[in-house]
Amino acid sequence: MFLTDRELLEIKEFRRNLHRNPEVSGEEVETANRVRAALVGSNPDQIVSNLGGHGVAVIYEGAAVGPTLMIRAELDGLPIEEISDVSYRSTVPGKGHLCGHDGHMAVLVALAQGLGQKRPATGRVILLFQPAEENGAGAAAVLADPRFAALKPDLALSLHNFPGVKLGHVLLREGPVNCASRGMKIVLNGKTAHASNPEDGLAPTFAMAGLLEALTALGNNGPLGAEYSLVTVTHARLGEPAFGISPGYAEIWATLRTLTDESMAALVRDAETLARERAQATGLRLEITYEDVFQQCYNSAEAVDALRRALDDEGVSRESASALLPMKGSEDFGLFRAVAPSAMFFLGAGEDHPRLHNPDYDFPDELIAVGSRIFMRAVRNILG
Repeated sequence: MFLTDRELLEIKEFRRNLHRNPEVSGEEVETANRVRAALVGSNPDQIVSNLGGHGVAVIYEGAAVGPTLMIRAELDGLPIEEISDVSYRSTVPGKGHLCGHDGHMAVLVALAQGLGQKRPATGRVILLFQPAEENGAGAAAVLADPRFAALKPDLALSLHNFPGVKLGHVLLREGPVNCASRGMKIVLNGKTAHASNPEDGLAPTFAMAGLLEALTALGNNGPLGAEYSLVTVTHARLGEPAFGISPGYAEIWATLRTLTDESMAALVRDAETLARERAQATGLRLEITYEDVFQQCYNSAEAVDALRRALDDEGVSRESASALLPMKGSEDFGLFRAVAPSAMFFLGAGEDHPRLHNPDYDFPDELIAVGSRIFMRAVRNILG
């Protein structure tokens, strides 16, 4: 390991402080401040703040010209109440670092300490602490920030911890690793009436009932291949909670999920066609909006090769990924493949560890050393 036990202990305490103070997507002001404060001692060549929101990019220049390697972690927590009994549990009601982003940040802080002690021989390393991963907005906002053009990487890497896999073991594969998904909100507007005379209004009741079934039927929930699709209705509302009013308003929230972006385009088209047909048939006004939009996350061959070499050089055990990858869950890191070959590896958090987004989840501190060691080896292999 390139850090001392004392340095790792300090980074562990940094991680636990982040865990105590989670901030959700778009609100990561103090988290970004804590990251910057933790990196001062590593003497980076440049820090770019407020990138794509509250993002932080930390740059370490090599001695000679060479490629740019970007390594990403996430800043945000989740709007979930933590129920664990650890001494550093969340102090913010209704919010928690229950996906491990606090640990991912700690991995990059450990890596920063090593880069501060010994710069790469060539090129540069950019450590990106990205905002708003959990709602799918952060990577797109970073890419849209005009300052990102000067940071454009030649290769992009990241990790995600993975409960259900042996502690410190790795899953890695080329190709798709996370599904595309998006939240679809359908609003049907009619006209209210007295409940004793519903014929005087235009109620969306039957259109809504039909859509709930028809939307769900669009998904096949089959094997995770190119034809995989899933539509999950997550929320529905009809009118107001009153007995004297025939409703004039309805909304349906549904999550659309596919393995590929091409399949997502087809599923969106089918869902929108279905909603329009039902609304037109009943004379209702239709509104469709989207939130939490994630593209497919796909591991590029070049980036996977770099990670595989680092894992082998460091003697990190790999598990078969065929049964566990791709994941049905989504990740916005896939957007960075638009600007550079990219890959994410999955670092085992323990076979019996609480699952991601569980209210008792906590990132294992042992993974800080493992994750940072893998990334440092990739840096040295690529940049010297």
